[in-house]
Amino acid sequence: MNLILQPNGYEKRILRVLDYIHDNPAGDLSLDTLADVAAMSRFHWHRVFHAMTGETCHEAVLRLRMYRAACFLLQKDWPVAKIAAEVGYGNAQSFARVFRKTFGKTPLQFRKRGTPVGRPRPELKGLETVYNIEIDTTQDMRLAGMMHKGPYMEIGHAFEKTMAIAESRNYWPNVRGMLAIYYDDPTAVAEADLKSCAAMIVTPGSPIPETMQELFIEGGEVARLRFKGPYAGLEAAYKHLFGEWLPSSDREPADQPCYEIYLNSPMEVSPDELLTDICVPLQ
Repeated sequence: MNLILQPNGYEKRILRVLDYIHDNPAGDLSLDTLADVAAMSRFHWHRVFHAMTGETCHEAVLRLRMYRAACFLLQKDWPVAKIAAEVGYGNAQSFARVFRKTFGKTPLQFRKRGTPVGRPRPELKGLETVYNIEIDTTQDMRLAGMMHKGPYMEIGHAFEKTMAIAESRNYWPNVRGMLAIYYDDPTAVAEADLKSCAAMIVTPGSPIPETMQELFIEGGEVARLRFKGPYAGLEAAYKHLFGEWLPSSDREPADQPCYEIYLNSPMEVSPDELLTDICVPLQ
C-alpha cells in the first residue's frame, strides 16, 4: 500500500486562497484581501505564496482572469464590456489593454479569429487551421489525480491546487508530467455535470498525496493532435479531431476517455507558445 503524504498548514492556506481567487474572479483580489483569506500578515504572505507556487499573487490573479476572458470570448456571445466585468475590470478599455498585452490581440481580434493566437491559418480556398494528427503508441501511465466537476474551462482551478500540493510536499521528484482526463462530451452533458480530472503522471511505487486519487491510463494506440496556442482555443481542435479526422480515418475510438498532456506551462511560456497533446485512445 502506498504511503500517504500529509498536508501542512501553509498548504491549506494556499489552497484556501486559490479557492477564493477561483470563486471571486471579479471581486477584490488585492494582496491585502488574499492575505486576510490566508490568515497571514501581508508582509509575509506574498513571499510564502511566491515561494510555494512560483508566481506572485498578482501574476496568478492576472493569469486566471485572462484565461477566463479568453474562454468567454470564444465560447460565449457576450459583449466585451460584460466579459471585462466578469473578470474584474471596471471598464472595457483597461481590460482590452491587459488582454492585448497578454495575447497579442485585442479581444475582438481574438474572437474574430476563432482559433488560437500563433497558429498558422493558410488562406488557400478558405482552408481552416491545419492540425497535425499522428497515430502513436503509448505506455501505461500511473496518475495522482484531483477530480473536477463542472465546466471544463474551470479545470485550471484543480490544477492550481494540484501544483500547490506538489510544491508544499516536495513531491515534484515523483512527477513525470501533467495530464487531464475528460470523461464526458460537453455537447451532450450539462456543464454543471461534466467530470474531469487534473492529474500528475507519477513514477511507479511513489506515494499518492492525501486528497488525491490513484488512477491509471492503459497504454496502446492513440490519435495525438499537438496543439499550439492558448487553452481557450482547444475546443476548435477537438471539433476538427472528432468532426473531420476521425470519420475519415477508418479508425474507431476505444471505450476510454480522451486526455490532454501539457508539454509546458503558462508560468513558463506565453499563451502563444503553450503546447498541448490531445490524445484519443483507439481500438
